Amino acid sequence: MSENISFSLWCDFIEREFLENQFQTLVQSKVIQGATSNPVIFQQAFANASYQKQKEYFKGKEPKEIYENLAIEDIKRAAEILLPIYEDNPNDGYISFEIDPNLCDNAKGSIDEGVRLFKSIGYPNVMIKIPATKAGIVAMEELILQGIPVNATLVFSKEQAIECMESFKKAYGILKESNKMELKEYPRAVLSIFVSRFDRKCDEVFKNKEIPTGTLGIKNAQQLYKIVKDYSLPVRPLFASTGVKGGELEPSYYIKELYHPYAINTAPLTALESFIELNVVDSAYLPSDEELEDYFKMLKEAGIDVEKVARELLQEGLQGFKEAFGKILESLN
Repeated sequence: MSENISFSLWCDFIEREFLENQFQTLVQSKVIQGATSNPVIFQQAFANASYQKQKEYFKGKEPKEIYENLAIEDIKRAAEILLPIYEDNPNDGYISFEIDPNLCDNAKGSIDEGVRLFKSIGYPNVMIKIPATKAGIVAMEELILQGIPVNATLVFSKEQAIECMESFKKAYGILKESNKMELKEYPRAVLSIFVSRFDRKCDEVFKNKEIPTGTLGIKNAQQLYKIVKDYSLPVRPLFASTGVKGGELEPSYYIKELYHPYAINTAPLTALESFIELNVVDSAYLPSDEELEDYFKMLKEAGIDVEKVARELLQEGLQGFKEAFGKILESLN
């Protein structure tokens, strides 16, 4: 389904029993080529009985240490399962692991934790996931220089996308000048462009203004996709937050509409299963720069401040991950 246009499906879910069953089936049948995780996913996963024995074993240790032991075991297992894909094609076969979201404004702390976690996991096909804040972008650059793959997460705006790509460009330029490794050996990166949260936030306003709903997330993602592609770096656009809420959109909507060359879509299981049933073979329509400009001009004239919405979504995303991480630690205390 995805080979013809170099499009990849990654699974936006990780959990111990799932890894030993359905995940392996999805990988072996070539439905998915990678996976992602985040604090919200681990918060849900750790509530399952399969973690209880290990929780008891580490009882008495600091909550963050327990969290890392539980999570790293799952990340290692996912990396092991995905390793053959990575060895065949280093643009795929990754599992992402997010640093402590409370470090989002601490560049040095993010670097130190990213390096420590990558070394602790010990697999080359692990992407260290860092929020695209000012401090996070500094950290991403340093991790690339140290040969560590990076997932720039919570990207909502053109400004974030350009700042991330400029930072990656600088890092890859330094690697090229140092001549320490060939281009094919460069650590890969992805830019996680969040999609559906725009529509969940704005669709009610759009209805009142008679603007088509379910469009802002797609158009914004396509705009950022083009930015990433134009840099021609070993960085792929990854569409995240592609699950739907409510019954107005079909489960695979945000995969089908963003089925573009060289892109990755990390989606929840319901969206993946729905998309597989569609048996899509053709790439989705990609608007021209002029069409996208006209769309955002129309929104501006309608009083929609997309930049403001993007800033709010970034803060909400950071807060959501911090809260989920806090609840995990509280449950392990």
